Amino acid sequence: MLRIGVDVGGTNTDGVLIDVTRLHEPTRGVLAHFKAPTSPNVSDGIENAVRQVLTIASVAPEKVSCVSIGTTAFINAVLEADGRRLAKVAVVRISGPYTRQCPPFIDFPPRLRALTEGHVGYVDGGLEIDGREIRPLKEEQLIEQCRLIREKGLKNVVLCGVYTALDSEGKHEVQAAKIMQRELGPSANIVCSRDVGQVGFLERENATILNASILTFAQRTIRGFQAAMNALNLSCPLFLTQNDGTLTNAASAARLPIRTFASGPTNSMRGAAFLAGLDEHRAGAQRKSTIVADIGGTTTDVGILLPSGFPRQAASFIEVGGVRTNFAMADVQSIALGGGSLVKAHETSQGLHVSVGPESVGHYLTRDAKVFGGDILTTTDVVVASGRAEVGTKEAVSGLSTDIVDKAMANMKKMLEGIIDKMKTSPEDVTVLLVGGGSIVSPDHLEGVGEILRPPHYSVANAVGAAMAKVAGEIDTIELLQGRSIHDVIDNIKAQAIDKAIRAGADPATVKIVEVSNLPVQYVTNQATRIIVKAAGDLAPEAVASVGAIDNALEASNEDEYKEDDKAASADVDEEESIDIEKYKPTIRPDRSWVLSELDLEWIAEGCGVMGTGGGGSTYPPFLMARQKMREGKEILVVDPDDVPEDAYFLRCMFMGSPSVSSERLQGGTELPAAVRALTTYMGLKLDDDVYGVISDEIGGGNGLEPIIVAATMGKTVLDADLMGRAYPNLYQTLPGAYNVSGGLWPCAISDAIGNTVVLPSASSRTSVETILRTITTELGSSSGLTMPPLKRVTCQNFGVTHSVSQAWRLGRAVALCRKKNDLKGIPSKILEIQNGACVFIGKIVDVSREVRKGFTWGSIKIAPLMEDEEEEGIASASSAPVPYGPDDRLVIPFQNENLYACLEKADGSSKILVTVPDLITVLDSQNGAALGTPDYRYGLRVTVIAMAADPKWTTTSEGLTTGGPSAFGLNQVEFTPIAKYKPPHSVIAEFA
Repeated sequence: MLRIGVDVGGTNTDGVLIDVTRLHEPTRGVLAHFKAPTSPNVSDGIENAVRQVLTIASVAPEKVSCVSIGTTAFINAVLEADGRRLAKVAVVRISGPYTRQCPPFIDFPPRLRALTEGHVGYVDGGLEIDGREIRPLKEEQLIEQCRLIREKGLKNVVLCGVYTALDSEGKHEVQAAKIMQRELGPSANIVCSRDVGQVGFLERENATILNASILTFAQRTIRGFQAAMNALNLSCPLFLTQNDGTLTNAASAARLPIRTFASGPTNSMRGAAFLAGLDEHRAGAQRKSTIVADIGGTTTDVGILLPSGFPRQAASFIEVGGVRTNFAMADVQSIALGGGSLVKAHETSQGLHVSVGPESVGHYLTRDAKVFGGDILTTTDVVVASGRAEVGTKEAVSGLSTDIVDKAMANMKKMLEGIIDKMKTSPEDVTVLLVGGGSIVSPDHLEGVGEILRPPHYSVANAVGAAMAKVAGEIDTIELLQGRSIHDVIDNIKAQAIDKAIRAGADPATVKIVEVSNLPVQYVTNQATRIIVKAAGDLAPEAVASVGAIDNALEASNEDEYKEDDKAASADVDEEESIDIEKYKPTIRPDRSWVLSELDLEWIAEGCGVMGTGGGGSTYPPFLMARQKMREGKEILVVDPDDVPEDAYFLRCMFMGSPSVSSERLQGGTELPAAVRALTTYMGLKLDDDVYGVISDEIGGGNGLEPIIVAATMGKTVLDADLMGRAYPNLYQTLPGAYNVSGGLWPCAISDAIGNTVVLPSASSRTSVETILRTITTELGSSSGLTMPPLKRVTCQNFGVTHSVSQAWRLGRAVALCRKKNDLKGIPSKILEIQNGACVFIGKIVDVSREVRKGFTWGSIKIAPLMEDEEEEGIASASSAPVPYGPDDRLVIPFQNENLYACLEKADGSSKILVTVPDLITVLDSQNGAALGTPDYRYGLRVTVIAMAADPKWTTTSEGLTTGGPSAFGLNQVEFTPIAKYKPPHSVIAEFA
């Protein structure tokens, strides 16, 4: 049972040989290891590393049972937008009339899009959230798409169906793949999105496109790996490691190479745990999360190993090469600290200043560092001079001043403490595993760290992780729990996951459940819940023996060698124009109409997220749809209420239903126009003559952008106002609803994209409107286009929030300017210059709870404060918050889709509510300043909580407080106290006209 693990890094290709019968020994079974330079042709470096470990250990090739490789070759092809390694892709959506307003490739950078976009088609099919078919799949439509794909000479095809995770019988993507394979022949590569990504249509499709584009290159590369093995007389099977730390055989990796994109950091974490013996279960021992710090020559990569032994996963969406995707990837943070980091010292008026990094000599360490005869001062030199390590020639740094050594060591210590604490999910001391060739730069004691472990063979932990990777089976599905026991449902899914792991090659005796999570879907009444279960176990010997035939089949296929495109030929694609955002001014015409640009739209979307207070749906798809309208030549105009006749009518457009559904069943573009036509016909209004423009009911979240899309479609203007000033969960929680404005809530109309439209002429009460339309929306797939009764401009002003589009623009601009200056810590204060309020708390989410009640997602988050030395200048600290907080205090934020209040729970048992609705409570991601929706809340996320004053129409009247204050959410004992005095938004048109 000898295994070889290989990890291909940017500098070195590490190889290791392990005897799995000797894992109990102090060496953990490692017989030999070697570092070979990574070659331009990665197969050469792999061959060199493997040959050396066989030679060092004097092991015959026939005694090796398997080879496991982790590689960054495939992700690099995307990051570099390399035309020699990327192929054009045909995308066929199985979506019926849906998703068309947000077409494939819509958010690809221009160069990458030019290299990958080959064909786009739509066919009937797809599922609703409750499992019903949107429309049945039609074979003749697929055959027609195949004809078009053949004419374009495309070989790589993506199939992406709406809610494919619910298609347990394979009626759509799987059946479509069979038909298209038959029509296009065996040389075509057809990839189903269900095999690549998770729930979230656009992100899953993007990941599948990238996967399909590198398929031919991946197949050629993996054949190269096999050729290297053949040259070494290795006849054993070849495995590749995946992003989650598990194995896949070569044939599967050649079909889904995207699953190997981020295997490097995962291999390091898994290898570290194995070398330290943390993978062994000890009776009575309770496993805890462990932090792994992999210190190389240039960077330190830090991740968390969960008690399951697998890495903590990153947020829902990951950008790869500028493309938003949702495949699984380890949550890893990096800092510019390594064994080759430059150390610079100079005198200042305050005394000696010593800096560490970010520059590094990298793989030239053994040439350039002083201890190796060079003339560049590095962290390795400092560590040797301190006497903490013996590397190279110590005499070469004997003249280094004690001050420089002490200050450099202090800097390195602080950098490591900072990145480690950033990854912690509680203030308790943690165990840290140090691996990587540069780990000598770490001191023996770190603040907030209880134990530092440097396992044996730490310098090749990544290759060890590849050799000892486990085999997993994961089930990611949506289940309807209405009338069912969630425990029975999860038990059934656990059994499926275990069976899937065993079929993938796991030893049945070692398989166990390592992850279970359930995420309720918002705003649905059938208790739809996304459930993710993962099982994992050791690679079974019999599975190793059975894989060889699969690998041989891969080697025999695709005999025609891929013809590489000229990389230079695609380099002249026009990139998006760079704009100096500090000098940018919006375009205001002489008639005082504001012509939106793409940058304006981007800022408005960002600001709508901030004003969404956790709800309103994602702004990303609506932003893309509005931008697409611009790129199709549509003009979008915003007008100031003061410039419009008071009796001019404005349409009200939004989407009702679950944001989760809207992220999967993307709108088709006909929903809102159909509802508008039905309502205006019923009311006797003529769109061309009687309707001036469009207004949003809620500026918060994605609904703040829907009127912009409708205005572009219908040739109308957008009013610089909305009817809420934030986001709320119920239809009647608009200001016209709060003040019982005549014609404020009915008549109204609702529509889907497949021809169902309902007009509600009247209702017995304002709450009945919510109940009736929510019921209809459920029947329409839990997402529908909704238009409320048009209102005159004067009513919009009297019972709305004026200049809220301007407010969103200003908030988005503030965030963008801070990002450009790398001043993320300044984002809260810049936001609070635009609207009065307070920065309430800074910390990390340490607990998240969610449950569904009557179709709404209720829950709460608990946030722990940052350590004292993490509190940065320019943003809130414990002393500057409305109520100072200590290291053991916690902030709790309950939510009903939107954030309801923020309560400070003190360590002494007392508590105080700091801010409540209707004031705006927004949770920002401290890493990038973006506003988080309540579905995005997760453990360990570093956040900043701000509160902003709401419009006085909400805060100073009984109507406003009854409809939008604490009592509206059943919080009858909570008294509203304004966070600050409201500052009326300033019109962009007035400023720049």
